[in-house]
This record gives sequence, C-alpha cells and structure tokens, in this order.
Amino acid sequence: MTFGALGVPSSLVASLEKRGITEPFPIQTATLPDTLRGRDVLGRGRTGSGKTLAFSLPLVARLADGGRARSRTPRALVLAPTRELATQIADTLGPLAAAAGLSHTVIFGGVGQNPQVNALARGVDVVVACPGRLEDLLGQGALRLDQIEITVLDEADHMADLGFLPGVKRILDKTPRGGQRMLFSATLDNGVDVLVKRYLSDPVTHSVDPASS
Repeated sequence: MTFGALGVPSSLVASLEKRGITEPFPIQTATLPDTLRGRDVLGRGRTGSGKTLAFSLPLVARLADGGRARSRTPRALVLAPTRELATQIADTLGPLAAAAGLSHTVIFGGVGQNPQVNALARGVDVVVACPGRLEDLLGQGALRLDQIEITVLDEADHMADLGFLPGVKRILDKTPRGGQRMLFSATLDNGVDVLVKRYLSDPVTHSVDPASS
C-alpha cells in the first residue's frame, strides 16, 4: 500500500518522499481513507505508531482547498499535552503545510507569549497548542475558534493524566459542532471515553495496538 493509493494528494506524497517516507504505518493505512473523506475518527495506538502523520495528512489535504488564513481565526486546531509533543507535531506538519501553501504556529507556556500572539494576529491556518496557554490566549481575545474546521486531540489519555480534560472540554465547546474531529489515544481511561461520546460524531474506530501495550 502507498500513500497515493490511500488517497493522499500527489503534492503531499512528494513532500513525504523528500523526507524518505514512502510506506505508511498501520495506523495511517487504517485511518487515512476515513479521515481524508472527513469522517470523525478515534485512533488507538501507542506513541511511535505514526499517529502524527495519520492526522497531519488529512488535516492539510482538507484545508488546502480553502481560502487564506484570516487574523486570529485559525482553521484547524491540534491539542497536545506537552510542549515537547506540540513541537514534534509542528516539525512533522510543517513541511506538509508548506507544500500546500498553509501556515501554522505552535502555542505553549513557559515562554513569552508575544511571538505567539503576533503570529495569530498575522493569520495562521493551523494552530498546534497545549491547552493551558491556549486558554490564556483565548481569554485575552488573541484568537477565536469559531472558524475551526478540523480539531485533533493527540495523546488524549496523557492529557487526562495531567488533569487537562476540563480545559480541553472548554476549548472544544468553542469549536463548531459540524467540524471534523480526530482523537488519538492509547487508552480510553480517565474520562477520554467521555470526550469521544461528547465531541465525536459517529466516529470510526481504528485500533492498531492492544490497550495493554
């Protein structure tokens, strides 16, 4: 199986090939046909299973046909539990976004917020964020989430372990109900199942690892 055969646009396949990525991982093979069609997806897989590309490819492919990013109104949101993971996601997503003419920025705490606020003011298509700093900036009016078309929750179980789920719910409540949502998690413990029931619409479930792994 190839990325092209799964429905990934040729420009994104070329971007992957430049980085030596030619064969999809099982989580990508399983989820891409559904996510590229706009379905809500629950992906079960451990860290290192290839989840980041599994959601980055459909996110970029589906936004590529839209208009230009407007100030403070991103079109896609990826939530991650830690700044390290948020940075890794941005590193994977960045070349794909560039190939599609999309812009992105990363938002997390522990650093000055002004560069993040300025990036949002210029307009970005995709925001990769940790919940705490994102809520701070939402409260300050630095961005709105009412134009979000695609939302991704990565490592939702880790977010639950860190106590982020109340904030995640407040954030998701600000996104439009009709948008596509993808949730990736190794387990459905500690309230992750509640997120699935409340925010995903008729999701397709794909598990590539047993929960015990």
